[in-house]
Amino acid sequence: MEHHLDLFLMKYGYVGIFFALALGVVGLPIPDEVLMTYAGYAVSRGVLHMPYTLLSAFLGASAGISVSYAIGLKWGLPLLIKVGPYLHITPKRIESTQRMFARFGPYLLLIGYFLPGVRHISAYIAGIAAMSFRRFAGFAYAGALLWSVTFLFLGRTLEREWFKVAVYVRHYGFTFLLVAATLALAAYLVIRWRQSSR
Repeated sequence: MEHHLDLFLMKYGYVGIFFALALGVVGLPIPDEVLMTYAGYAVSRGVLHMPYTLLSAFLGASAGISVSYAIGLKWGLPLLIKVGPYLHITPKRIESTQRMFARFGPYLLLIGYFLPGVRHISAYIAGIAAMSFRRFAGFAYAGALLWSVTFLFLGRTLEREWFKVAVYVRHYGFTFLLVAATLALAAYLVIRWRQSSR
């Protein structure tokens, strides 16, 4: 897998990250966490530069979630139910996300990126619910930035162990991510403190 990701980043670079994340958030079967974590690892090796990587990731995720919102707003639930199976969005996931959205509303847009399956549906549901674009953008784009920073940071910090993040997130979801991000941040701060004290 590492070889394929290396080839992808070498060939398509920041533009590839943008389109992969945009299409992945819309619902195509693209391993977003894997790509983002590996991109963070590529930053640690000097293959990519963090500001450009973060910008392309943020813009890609924002573009994808905006397209999903626009589709939900314009064509609604019937289209999502009809097209959903082609995007790996099942009726069960739609129903579950609708219940979560009714309860947590826009906050689901913020944390939904970290919940596999939910980030692909939450923006559609926001559009179907006719949430105002200003309110949608405030939460969705903040979530895109937080998600991008988190995975890039974890990949850069863990370096050759980058793949473990993606594997555990797939299995344990948001809880693992919070623990891992906290530990990685603590380790990073300790390393920086030791370097500065020397």
